[in-house]
Amino acid sequence: MIRFESVTKRFANGTTAVDDLSVEFLEGGITVLVGSSGCGKTTTLRMINRLVDPTSGTVSLGGRNVRELPAAQLRRGIGYVIQQAGLFPHRTILDNIATVPTLLGWGRRKARARAAELLEVVGLTAESGKRYPHQLSGGQQQRVGVARALAADPPVLLMDEPFGAVDPVVRTLLQDELIRLQAELHKTIVFVTHDIDEAVRLGDRIAVFRTGGHMVQFAPPAELLARPADDFVAGFLGAERGLKLLSLISLQDVPYEPIAAVRTTDTAARARAEATGRWLLAVSPDGKPAGWVDVHALDGSDSVGQTALTPVRGLTDSDSLLSALNETVSSPTGMAVRVDAAGVLVGASRDDVVHAHQRSLA
Repeated sequence: MIRFESVTKRFANGTTAVDDLSVEFLEGGITVLVGSSGCGKTTTLRMINRLVDPTSGTVSLGGRNVRELPAAQLRRGIGYVIQQAGLFPHRTILDNIATVPTLLGWGRRKARARAAELLEVVGLTAESGKRYPHQLSGGQQQRVGVARALAADPPVLLMDEPFGAVDPVVRTLLQDELIRLQAELHKTIVFVTHDIDEAVRLGDRIAVFRTGGHMVQFAPPAELLARPADDFVAGFLGAERGLKLLSLISLQDVPYEPIAAVRTTDTAARARAEATGRWLLAVSPDGKPAGWVDVHALDGSDSVGQTALTPVRGLTDSDSLLSALNETVSSPTGMAVRVDAAGVLVGASRDDVVHAHQRSLA
């Protein structure tokens, strides 16, 4: 979908922002450009929609040199999301989203209808469409920015550190939302970030840049983490790159075994009778894990649910091996509780089983 052929960008002051870049970004995937400040990742992104033109070389979109198209026409066919959304403060949210369709001549009614559809797609209420940007939180504004970029249904979406200005909790929620949207829409996304954890979580492929605009490695996240090209890449990935790699491996092949459990509605006497040790798993009436109960704390309780439960997170086959390791460490029993797609208890994986599977991957 997007191809760079021997592309160099040198600014008037002599600074080389991108140096002889040749790479292809495949259709329907998320390519993440990552590196420290001044490494050329944003300049690379902006050469796709001609906010920056290369000094030499060719940038192609769908097989066509982007410089053959008028810049305005090109940009209206590419979604663009920046940090802090860049919304028009004097326009309502609905009109902000409808900006590009209106410029393309859709007509006000059709453009606003499309904007209303996209509010729901990005997880915002219809009522929020009547508000102005300053009336929304930072996370909500970023959702509006994504909706505006999607309004004309472009095949390509460029995202320049779109979640960098929000707090970590909201950032994770926005990443989740992007993953969900991409599963439905299959856009070709180029995403710039300086956060390697964000890159690993979102990217189908990651391009690592170093100062001077040199692309050092271009690979899927698992390959990048397992086999960094050189010491620079290894250092950028950080000392915990092994843990990051575990975050990409699912629990599908990790075995589990049945585990005794009591319901939160059971009496304390029933729970004590079932216990073979100090800790017992409690489940809700519908079979979903509710927490670990300390059998020693049950005296005087009418039911299991009336005592303090130690939190537990049920893991599905699609959860990561890193999540399982975390659960075995934080659990008072050293076990990772497993659930089905509906969240109903199916068993538990012992810490030695989880650790053995982790070691087998080394």
